[in-house]
Amino acid sequence: MFRDTQKIIIEDAAAPSAAFAANIQMEDLLEKLKILNYDIEFVQELKMKYISRHYFMVPTNPGDQFYMFTSLAAWLIRKSGKNFPPPQESDDPNSTVSEILEYLKEIEVPVEFSPNKLKQGVGEHAVYVLDKFADYALKVSKFKWKKVQIPPDETVLEPEIEEDDAELILEKVEEEMLAEYDDDDDDVIHVDDITKLYKEVSSSSQKPDKILESTVDAEEWKLELERVEPMLKLNTNADDRDWREHLNQMKTLHSSMTENLSGTKGQLAKLYTDIGRALDKISTREIHLNRQLDPQLQELRGLQEELSKVKEQYRDISGGVTERTRTLNKLTEELEQVKKEMDERGSSMTDGTPLINIKKTISKMKSEISEMSIRIGVLEYSLMCSRVRDSAQLQEDMNSTTSTVSI
Repeated sequence: MFRDTQKIIIEDAAAPSAAFAANIQMEDLLEKLKILNYDIEFVQELKMKYISRHYFMVPTNPGDQFYMFTSLAAWLIRKSGKNFPPPQESDDPNSTVSEILEYLKEIEVPVEFSPNKLKQGVGEHAVYVLDKFADYALKVSKFKWKKVQIPPDETVLEPEIEEDDAELILEKVEEEMLAEYDDDDDDVIHVDDITKLYKEVSSSSQKPDKILESTVDAEEWKLELERVEPMLKLNTNADDRDWREHLNQMKTLHSSMTENLSGTKGQLAKLYTDIGRALDKISTREIHLNRQLDPQLQELRGLQEELSKVKEQYRDISGGVTERTRTLNKLTEELEQVKKEMDERGSSMTDGTPLINIKKTISKMKSEISEMSIRIGVLEYSLMCSRVRDSAQLQEDMNSTTSTVSI
């Protein structure tokens, strides 16, 4: 879940917690990386090490941190759908940082710092770049945050009441009485019925002729009463579900609130008066300060407008610098190639190997010329023999023709 307080801390640079805003952003970045499944796709597949929640905030090893920063940025760019090759340790840091900033401009993320801030691979600017890449990767993956679902409160079980054989619970007695008369509702004896029955019996009974006197000893009666008295106690436990108990509590709380309200009213009225006076003083001082600081505010607005213009010019110039930096890197590579060729030619000119090769070639050509001369002589001899043979054959043919004509 994104922290909304982070934006407030960043906007209010004078807040005491503004120095730790980047640490909070780094923790958010780590949570986003976990959502993007970086444990498997980045750490395990690419054989990289895990990063802590303050890895890019505490400078430890600039080389390792810059390589981790560029590798993580390249992985997030690939997660966003763009082909971005993984950086190597031998790559030029300037070209790598320029390519990362170019992709930031493609996704329309404002860059208000110089590229040199990212060469260390640590700090709030590196965390800012990675956080923007992670946000865009989550956007491309169509990830959506869900509202927090608060689980319902667990019902607290009421402690069981330990039963005491010496005490009778009123509810238990009522349940037993209802269970006895549950089978036949007509046989249930109500309190009103008992009263009517008692009146009828008392009216129908005859008064005794003389006063009845008890024959039980008083001492024995007291001893028996002391023995039976603990068993005759009837304890009723308060039930939380009883509306009468709730009503009594409400009455008690209402009476206590009524007693304490008189003193509280006076304190609240005094507090209301003090707050009103303080607000009036604050508004008066605010008006006075606004009047005094109005020229400075106008000047501040003008400076802010100029600052925005300068920032816009700086962005345009930084884009040209990036292009020139790329051209410079290309020319530097061509210059290195030319230097390498010149070094090879210089070393070959000072070395005697070419002369030896020339001598070997000349001797080889002489041997080939001699072989060719021999072959030419053989061919000339063969040609001469064939000519002699042809002339002799022609002479013989002419002689045979002459003899035939003479005959």
